[in-house]
Amino acid sequence: MADMRPRRSVLYMPAANERALEKAKTIAADAIIFDLEDAVAPDAKEAARANAVAAASSGEYGNRELTIRCNGLDTPWGHDDLIAAAHSGASAVVIPKVGSVDYLDQVSDILDRSGANPEMRIWAMVETPTAIFDVRALAAHWRVAVLVMGTNDLAREVRSTLGAAGRHPLVPHLATALLAAREADKVILDGVFNDIKDEAGFRAECVQGFEMGFDGKTLIHPGQVEACNEVWAPSEADVENARGLIATFDAAVAEGKGVVTYNGRMIENLHVANAQRILAVADAIAALG
Repeated sequence: MADMRPRRSVLYMPAANERALEKAKTIAADAIIFDLEDAVAPDAKEAARANAVAAASSGEYGNRELTIRCNGLDTPWGHDDLIAAAHSGASAVVIPKVGSVDYLDQVSDILDRSGANPEMRIWAMVETPTAIFDVRALAAHWRVAVLVMGTNDLAREVRSTLGAAGRHPLVPHLATALLAAREADKVILDGVFNDIKDEAGFRAECVQGFEMGFDGKTLIHPGQVEACNEVWAPSEADVENARGLIATFDAAVAEGKGVVTYNGRMIENLHVANAQRILAVADAIAALG
């Protein structure tokens, strides 16, 4: 089973903004991406790098999973970002615009040469047509733990429009990446929602992502965390139903019954597996405190 650590809400925080980094300590996001890339101006890159490393190594963010989004290796900052992140204590580096296994190998080699913990992983951003075509190989890379959909860049690359009509043009590409993640037994995160004032639209996109099978969603504003956590968490009714289904199935098997029903519906092993996953997710969320 894929890593069960909750990643319902994964919040980008601009590492150049020290006030934002301080505020992140109190936000109920499951994970934080200290961003050195899009959210940071060129003249602030080095200061942002130092801030991100200090934050990731501070021990002041509780149980939140901490990662650092580095600049690409084709920029003046990417190589140094990786060297710094290797010693930061972050659980992973988030790598933008991943397009090949060779690129992932380059990133991994730099981490190793820089003395990174062998457990440090890569979160690979899928945000180009090349990445979509090669996503099975990217997902299978040994150091990749999470695929992150970069929906804004992907929409631009395919010349699609994300607006009031929703993101239906991207759904086939999202589904392709999702299948690759499931084949490789890896975590996959849905992309960001841009209109921070459109609460109804945001929740609807969260529900869509959850129903598609994503493990969580990347966020650009703290105000999006609560709704995201709610959508991706099993409800009390879900947990109660899962426990009842498992108990009913186990009792029927013990009695040697060939047909098992629960709440008027036939159930089999796949339903039990789904119920077990619901309970595992609920336990993992509870463990975060």
